[in-house]
Amino acid sequence: MIEFYWPSSAGEWLAWTSAAITIFFGLLLLFAPRLSYRIMRITTEPEHPEAVSEGRATMAGFYLGVGICAMLFAQPLLYMALGAGWAFTAFGRLVSIFLDRGNTTFNWISITCEAVLAIMPLAFVFGLV
Repeated sequence: MIEFYWPSSAGEWLAWTSAAITIFFGLLLLFAPRLSYRIMRITTEPEHPEAVSEGRATMAGFYLGVGICAMLFAQPLLYMALGAGWAFTAFGRLVSIFLDRGNTTFNWISITCEAVLAIMPLAFVFGLV
């Protein structure tokens, strides 16, 4: 039987918190995709309701799957996958800032949040905390 594992060190708490925030984002995307889209400044076309399913399926599914597995199994490689996912999200946003003229306050706030969510589990995995 699987037991829920509570973190026992500061580094584990950082990684666990990143997973919890990822799960929160996944739940928000799953149950309130239109609100999530407004927060992310994404619009959908009324004649394409399948666009909303991308938030519920692709984005929420990935966030929930990785976040829940990382939190439930509390293994370093899962935390590494979580941190790498957030790191590449931040990298993609950085590329967009330079190539797509996305130098906006929203993007800089987002990249900061994504970098923090990446650093939290990676610092634990690599023994920095």
